Amino acid sequence: MNLSQRLRAKTMERYQLPPEECGDAQLFHALMAVTQDLSTARPAPDGARKLYYFSAEFLMGKLLSNNLLALGLFEEARDLLAGMGRSLAGLEEQEREPSLGNGGLGRLAACFLDSIAALGLNGDGVGLNYHYGLFRQKLADLKQQEEPDPWMEAESWLIPTGKTFSVPFGGFSLPAVLYDIAIPGAHTGTAGRLHLFDVPEPAPAPAHGIDFEKGDIPHSLTSFLYPDDSDRAGQLLRVYQQYFLVSAGAQLILSELEERGYSPETLSEHVVVQINDTHPSMVIPELIRLLLERGLSMDAAVEQVSGACAYTNHTILAEALEKWPLEFIETAAPQLVPILQELDRRARARSADPRTAILDGEGRVHMAHLDIHFGRSVNGVAALHTEILKHTELKPFYELYPEKFNNKTNGVTFRRWLEVCNPALSEWITAHIGPEWKTAPGALEGLLAFQEDTAALEELLSIKAANKERLCRALRERQGVELDPASLFDIQIKRLHEYKRQQMNALYVIYKYLEIKGGRLPARPITVLFGAKAAPAYQMAKHIIHLILSLQALIDADPQVRPWLRVVMVENYNVSWAEQLIPACDLSEQISLASKEASGTGNMKLMANGAVTLGTLDGANVEIAQLVGPEAVYTFGASSQEVIRLYQEGSYRSLEQYHRPGVEYLVDFLVSPELLSVGDPAALATLWRDMKHKDYFMALLDTQDYIAAKERALSDFEDRTAWARKMLVNIAKSGYFSSDRTIAEYDRDIWHLS
Repeated sequence: MNLSQRLRAKTMERYQLPPEECGDAQLFHALMAVTQDLSTARPAPDGARKLYYFSAEFLMGKLLSNNLLALGLFEEARDLLAGMGRSLAGLEEQEREPSLGNGGLGRLAACFLDSIAALGLNGDGVGLNYHYGLFRQKLADLKQQEEPDPWMEAESWLIPTGKTFSVPFGGFSLPAVLYDIAIPGAHTGTAGRLHLFDVPEPAPAPAHGIDFEKGDIPHSLTSFLYPDDSDRAGQLLRVYQQYFLVSAGAQLILSELEERGYSPETLSEHVVVQINDTHPSMVIPELIRLLLERGLSMDAAVEQVSGACAYTNHTILAEALEKWPLEFIETAAPQLVPILQELDRRARARSADPRTAILDGEGRVHMAHLDIHFGRSVNGVAALHTEILKHTELKPFYELYPEKFNNKTNGVTFRRWLEVCNPALSEWITAHIGPEWKTAPGALEGLLAFQEDTAALEELLSIKAANKERLCRALRERQGVELDPASLFDIQIKRLHEYKRQQMNALYVIYKYLEIKGGRLPARPITVLFGAKAAPAYQMAKHIIHLILSLQALIDADPQVRPWLRVVMVENYNVSWAEQLIPACDLSEQISLASKEASGTGNMKLMANGAVTLGTLDGANVEIAQLVGPEAVYTFGASSQEVIRLYQEGSYRSLEQYHRPGVEYLVDFLVSPELLSVGDPAALATLWRDMKHKDYFMALLDTQDYIAAKERALSDFEDRTAWARKMLVNIAKSGYFSSDRTIAEYDRDIWHLS
């Protein structure tokens, strides 16, 4: 049957109606069911080795369009719906986005599952089935408020498997109920799975905000992603949560290993466990424990697990390399303690350097150290990031295990981040260079032949203009915000964190506001868009959101400034918003402090959609700048070497930077009468004092250079043909950042599945 016949059969079966007479909700659920049927009917890829990709989060986004594309049915579905006077985008308004992730880590994991399936590799994801996600962000009274984000309905992409595994905690055990989400592979005819574990009786949504009983482990374990860990109860809950994931996942691995006819003694020959950041690190001692139960000696168990496990490091921030008190593990999973102590003994036998110990003198377990000692691969996620790990942050380990270290620059799936979210641009690309780029994104370089083609460049500008109009409509409908699509769209979308330096962008807004108030008008109106959530307990990040919202309110109320400058914070930034913001972006803000952003993937998505990067030479920005050349990127700021030196010497003085000409008046505006008239004086004063006297991520160091670079970009934007050429070069050079390329490298160098 073709798609039309399948859809008709499904709507008649469910509603006794033909598709054209169904409401949008009925039609969506019927099309989702057809897509689900076709996905689950596909076999898993073959292979003697199987990958298990462990991650605390998988930010999947809405799945209908993506899955239809992977099944080869996207255009057929779009045309079928158009014939009924409907649209695929309209139907997807009915779909709830799975609340299984938050930021770049989770979105990368989702792209990787897509690429693993698209390459036909034998691999599945392993995670937790969070009911309320991180939280749903509400912006009220110029501040972030957190609400639960329930996404599970009677019908969803979740597939009950009927499988459970018993997880042994200290003093009790808890069933881990397994659900799957099918991941159809584009061009393969096979499908992988995202395995998600849940408790049998989840707690209801909190009555107020996201406060819940952290001590109610049996019911609250899978309620929220990253529970607030500002107190002991929250920290302990995270340990319970992580052990629940790895114990259930490890049991699944051994169960499937035996089902495939292999003995536990051959684990490393037939299993690869990729540990995505440190959250799943306890899978190492848990697998060892389970192998010991199956009769292996400690030496054999350690050898097998070390040969099966590999670790991806996603951060240079020391606080993000998890260190849990051993007493927490004694409480949550006491059976792991003797194994951790034995692994620490073995690690100390390999190196007397206390910096490489697993258990430190304060009784803490260093999860990354566990991964590095007892895994066979350690990879960074951008060329610069990996070099910093090798020569600075993890230098003692690199000296001990140089053969384990390798780089795997991140990538994104062009299926979602170009074909689905920007169909007009995708069609334009295909019209100019053919469809090969859809399976081999490196073919995008063929677009370079059109750099002097005025008609092609005009078409590119028209596509961008239409995408900006689309974003304006969405903001008008959802937030009541009216924007000028002819203005320059300057966009910063990512997790709210001081090292990502949204506060420096806010200083630029202040600079531009004061310029306009002084009568110095820009050549064109500027719209500065932010999308970001701050962790509930991260007060400074919440103060930065308050600053942005206060600036938004101040400018909106000023008839002199409003026609020339707008600031908008998108509420509850998620994948669905990203799919509208990214195609509409003119200038991509990638302004993290050099040496602090491991890679970034938003920079890649924005580049592929024709945005021009304004960024520091940090993370994958370095590789973007090398690929596109100096004419198609705007770089600024201190180098990573300079920043690392300042940290090592402890010689950065924020007060000195504050007193530099052109900086002090911008910072002081945070406590100016104008801003205090709309904002919270306590929050703004706290942020002002922090920037003036601490500024740990050195925003003031780069402020002047940032403003100068941004002003150059705004000036260059007025030469529309030259700007279109920059857009084209970025699109043409973006193919390197395909997650298909990244996954092929993981397989070639680490996994050896194919």
